[in-house]
Amino acid sequence: MCGGVYYQHQGQEVRVYFPNPAACLPVRTRQHTSELLPWGRRKGQPGRLPLGGWARLESIRAGRWERWFPVPVKLDILSFMEKDMEGRSHWYDLSQGQWIQGLVAREGHEQRVYVVTITPEMADAVHDRWPRLMQA
Repeated sequence: MCGGVYYQHQGQEVRVYFPNPAACLPVRTRQHTSELLPWGRRKGQPGRLPLGGWARLESIRAGRWERWFPVPVKLDILSFMEKDMEGRSHWYDLSQGQWIQGLVAREGHEQRVYVVTITPEMADAVHDRWPRLMQA
């Protein structure tokens, strides 16, 4: 489900995990730069946007995110982390031209980014949700 990410922003290497309340994700702008936005919302954090850091593609298509004015975005991530059934972390690198799809949601002045997830196509997948990987 993408519990952690690795990216570079303004020359710095960043490895961040969703439980960190200060976690941000790099959103590619139309000017081909990256802007850091808060990654979802956790229990206890102020705001009115949905709790969690992920948005199921099926729920987006069903219109469940419409009230937060969703905008699809490209996340400038180099690799992401998933845990297996035993709780061991595994990192997956993105190849050249690949990105993870994100969704920016808004409520008043609040703005957060969520990782779009799909049901994995792999028969031996250890999770029922996987980040939606896109290719140029």
